Amino acid sequence: MKNIIKHTLLVGCLSMMASCTDLQEVVLDESFTGSGLAETVSGAIAPAYGQVSSTWLHTNYYGLQLLASDEAILPHRGGTDWFDGGKFLATHSHSITPTNDLVSSSWNELTRNISRTLTAIETLTPLAETGNQEAQGALYEMKALRAYLNMLMLDSWGIVFRKERSLETSEVLRGQDAIDYIDGELLSVVDAINTDRGPGRITQTAVWGFLARLHLNAAVYRDPYGTPDFTDADMDQVIEYTTNVINSGRHELSPEYFELFNDENNGNSELIFAIDQRGVLEQEHSRWTYWSLTGSMWGRPEFTSSDGTDGPAVTVDFYRTWLDAYGDVDPADADARFYMPNQPIPEALRDLTGISPLNDADHYYCTTAEEYEFDRGIIRGIIWGPRKDDNGAFLRCDGDPNLYRIYPVKQIRGNGPDRDVAYVNHELQVDFTNEGRLHSKGYRVSKYQFSRTSPNANNFSSIDIVLLRYAEIYLMRAEARLRQGDSAGALEDMNTVRTSRTAREPIPAALPAIDLDILYRELGFEFYWEGLRRTNQIRFGTYEDAWTEKTDTDPLNRLFPIPQSAIDGASNTAGYLDQNQGY
Repeated sequence: MKNIIKHTLLVGCLSMMASCTDLQEVVLDESFTGSGLAETVSGAIAPAYGQVSSTWLHTNYYGLQLLASDEAILPHRGGTDWFDGGKFLATHSHSITPTNDLVSSSWNELTRNISRTLTAIETLTPLAETGNQEAQGALYEMKALRAYLNMLMLDSWGIVFRKERSLETSEVLRGQDAIDYIDGELLSVVDAINTDRGPGRITQTAVWGFLARLHLNAAVYRDPYGTPDFTDADMDQVIEYTTNVINSGRHELSPEYFELFNDENNGNSELIFAIDQRGVLEQEHSRWTYWSLTGSMWGRPEFTSSDGTDGPAVTVDFYRTWLDAYGDVDPADADARFYMPNQPIPEALRDLTGISPLNDADHYYCTTAEEYEFDRGIIRGIIWGPRKDDNGAFLRCDGDPNLYRIYPVKQIRGNGPDRDVAYVNHELQVDFTNEGRLHSKGYRVSKYQFSRTSPNANNFSSIDIVLLRYAEIYLMRAEARLRQGDSAGALEDMNTVRTSRTAREPIPAALPAIDLDILYRELGFEFYWEGLRRTNQIRFGTYEDAWTEKTDTDPLNRLFPIPQSAIDGASNTAGYLDQNQGY
C-alpha cells in the first residue's frame, strides 16, 4: 500500500537541541510497500532519505556549493531576475553574512535531514535489538546517512552534531573530534551494512567512499584556515578504502559520460550513492537539469512548462581551464565530457547570416517529441529548440500534431536589447555589470537530461541525482597516491577514468604525466557542476584565488557563517554555538 508519512520537524539549529517551539511539518509521499513490521521499517527510513532531495536542492546546499566556487556565477539577470536579496551575488563574491538566506536555507535543510536520521535510529534501534534483520540493516543505513550528512556539515561549517536521543542536547564537535566521530560512525557499520541495495540506499561501497572522502579532506577539517598537512596515515586510509571499492567488483565506469545523468541512471553501475527519484517522492525535481538553461528554451516540446530559468552560468575562469588544457583544439573536439550534440540541425540551416526572429518563419527543421533531445554539456552560442505561437502552443510542421518545429531560440526573456529581435546567443563573458548580466550571457550547463518520465519535464523526474560515483573513487586514490609520491600509480588511476568514456568520439586521450595541477584540472573536467568544486578548491589551495567578480583572499571564508537565526535560537544555552571566525 502507499504509505503517506507525516513527520514533524524541528527547524534549523534548534533541531539539534532538546527543546524548540518553532515547528514545521513536511509531508512526503513515500510509495514503499509492505505491511506490519516491514512497513514500520520502511516508514522509518523514508523521511530521512526523502529529505536528502531538499537538502541538495538548487537553492539550498547545491547552490551554496556551486556558486561559492569558481565554476559558476549567477548575476542579477537583466536587473530583474535572481537577485533574491543579493544572496547569490554575496555567495559568489565571498561576502556572505550570517543572515544570508542561501546559507540559512542550506543549514536548515541539512540539520532537518540529520534530525530525521535520528528519528529513524530511535525507531529502528529497539526493533533491531530484538533480532529483526530488516530493522538492523535499515539502522546501519541511517547511521551511515547521519555520518554522511554530518560530513557535509563539517565541510561547510566546520562542526558536527553528536546526539543519540531526541530529548538530549547535541554535542557540538569540531576539528579532530568531529573527524573521529564521523569515522567511528562509518566504521561501526561498514562491515555489516548491505552490499546490493542500489545507489538510492547507502551500501558498503558508499560507506567506503565516504570514509575515503573524510580522510582525503581530514587535513582541511583539522585546520580549516591553515595550510593542509596531508599525513601518510590519512592517505593510506584513502588508498585502502578506495581500493576496497575497486576490488569489490560492484561498479564500472560508464562508457557514455552523459548516461550518468539520464533517465534510468539508477541502473548505471558507476553510481554509488544518489538521490533516488524513480517516482517515489513528492519532492522529486529536475532543478539540476534546467536551473542553468535559458528561460527562452523548452527542453521537451510536448510540455509548455519545460523551460529553463536563466540561472547560473559557467565563469570565464573555469571555461579557460578547458582552453588551457586543449590549446588550439576546441574542447568539444577533444573531450566527450565537455559536449554531446543531440540536435540533428540540417547543414543548410546552420548558416544564420541575414537570419533573425524577424524573418525566420521558415527556418526550422521537424522532429517528433520522442526524437527531440537537447544538447548536453557546456552550451555555447546560438541554441535551437521548440517555439510557441501567439497562443502559447508549440508550432507544428504542416499541421502534423506529431511533428514539432525546431528553430534557433528567440530571446523572449528579460529587458535587454535582444528581446524579441535576436536569438539567444550564449557568449563567454558573464559578470555583474549591466552588460554581463543580460539574460543570454554566459555559457550554460546541460548535464542532466530533461526526464522523459516527467509529466512536465521540470518536476517528478526519474533521474537520480548523483552524489557519489565510481570515477571519484579512482580520482581520490590518484590524489592520495600522488600526495605520497606515487606518480605512476596516480597517473594510472587518472587515465583509467579519462579513457573510459569510449561510447563516442572524442575519447579523452590518456595524459603522459601527472602533478597536482593536472589532477586538480581533471577533477574539474570530470565533476563539473556536481557540487564538489568548492571542497576541491579548498583542498588544492585555490579557494582564495581571484576569479570573475570575486577578489576576496581571506581564508576565514573557507567556512560559511553559522546562520544568525541558529545562533539566536541557541542563545538560551550559553556558549553552545559559537560563530565561525571572521563573521
